[in-house]
Amino acid sequence: MSGFKKFLMQGNVIDLAVAVVIGAAFNSIVQSFVADLLTPLISAFGGLPDFSSLKVTIGRSNFMYGNFINAMISFLMVTAAVYFFVVKPYTHVRERATAKTEPTTHDCPACLSEIPKNASRCAFCTTELTAA
Repeated sequence: MSGFKKFLMQGNVIDLAVAVVIGAAFNSIVQSFVADLLTPLISAFGGLPDFSSLKVTIGRSNFMYGNFINAMISFLMVTAAVYFFVVKPYTHVRERATAKTEPTTHDCPACLSEIPKNASRCAFCTTELTAA
């Protein structure tokens, strides 16, 4: 039982649990945005107040393709929000952190002191340097 408790108290399990809860809350916000704001705005151009009422009846079966349209809009909104608010900023920060800069100094071949890259003479041992 202590091994299970140790597993549950690991940081990555707790972080994952927090992420799931935040993701669920974020999903409800996006669902509300789609159902209450975006769908009526889109349907204003089509004259239909809500997509969920769209259906096709074949025999005794109702195919509620309007609910599918609402779900697709929600999915696209969630994925766009995750991409633009999580993935893109994280990628930008990671690229900036790992960006390689051109070195402005190098070692003197005679005394191994660090000198400016464009120096023509070492400031420490006065060795004349050849252009690299």
